[in-house]
Amino acid sequence: RTRTYMHTHTHTHTGYALGSIEGRVAIEYMDPSPEVQKQRYAFKCHRVKDAPSNTELIYPLHSIAFHEEYNTFATGGGDGFVNIWDGFNKKRLCQFHKYPSSISALSFSHDGSLLAIASSYMQEDGEKSSHPGDSIFIRRVVDSEVKPNTKPK
Repeated sequence: RTRTYMHTHTHTHTGYALGSIEGRVAIEYMDPSPEVQKQRYAFKCHRVKDAPSNTELIYPLHSIAFHEEYNTFATGGGDGFVNIWDGFNKKRLCQFHKYPSSISALSFSHDGSLLAIASSYMQEDGEKSSHPGDSIFIRRVVDSEVKPNTKPK
């Protein structure tokens, strides 16, 4: 199962992001030309290595939000973490602290200075009689968290 998040991914191409319950993000473009289609990619996220069992715990991706100024994006998943990604350089810029429960929704403010984060138990572990309550957090973001790293020429 996937979720689709539409966004103009670059200033010259129209693209979109797909998030999956398998903890993956795929960046796709609608322009069918081969040179644009070569830019498509997918990557794993919201996964945690469990050292004692030497297994990888995979969490579903619930939300993607794009930063309009920098074309970076945030992902939120069932692991309770928010990650900020530089899609052009294919690198994680930062990871925010763990929230009380799954990240159910994300949204940047119009000017990109704030990120609204909804935390809600999404029943990845089945029905529970006790779990953290639903919460909304507003986080002021700084450039070092959302601006892509640029290398000097």
